Amino acid sequence: MFHIFVIAVGKLKEKFYLEAVEEYRKRLRGYCDFTLLELPEHRLPDNPSAAQIADGLAHEAQLIREKLPKGAWFCVLTPEGRQLSSEQLAAKLAEVKTAGKGAACFLIGSSFGIDPSVKQQADFRLSFSPMTFPHHLARVMLLEQLYRAESIQAGSRYHK
Repeated sequence: MFHIFVIAVGKLKEKFYLEAVEEYRKRLRGYCDFTLLELPEHRLPDNPSAAQIADGLAHEAQLIREKLPKGAWFCVLTPEGRQLSSEQLAAKLAEVKTAGKGAACFLIGSSFGIDPSVKQQADFRLSFSPMTFPHHLARVMLLEQLYRAESIQAGSRYHK
């Protein structure tokens, strides 16, 4: 069975986000093996300098690399990524599966972003929108879109 990993930097605290994530986690398990890994966000001072942010992102990059599943197709969520429709995301995942990959890994970075070296390492860069969303909401949105993509591939009635 295909395995989808989501690596998210930062901890969810709000009950409504936690409930939404749990709902989509449960739904996804009907289509694939699913793992959500939560990594700690590097602590920065108030009003950090560019150097402090770069240092924090480099520290997070090390943690991310340690958790990347070997051989998985790797996608980062980033504002400069490519925007896809739900059908295009479903097709992209189907393409990954057809290419013989047993897993896909999606990364949501911290509130300061993702280290450029991690972005360069990615097989694909995905953007939801040019708008800015809270990282917690982006996690829910990603899980919903992954569930929608899997249901599109399965021909279910969820996607209308």
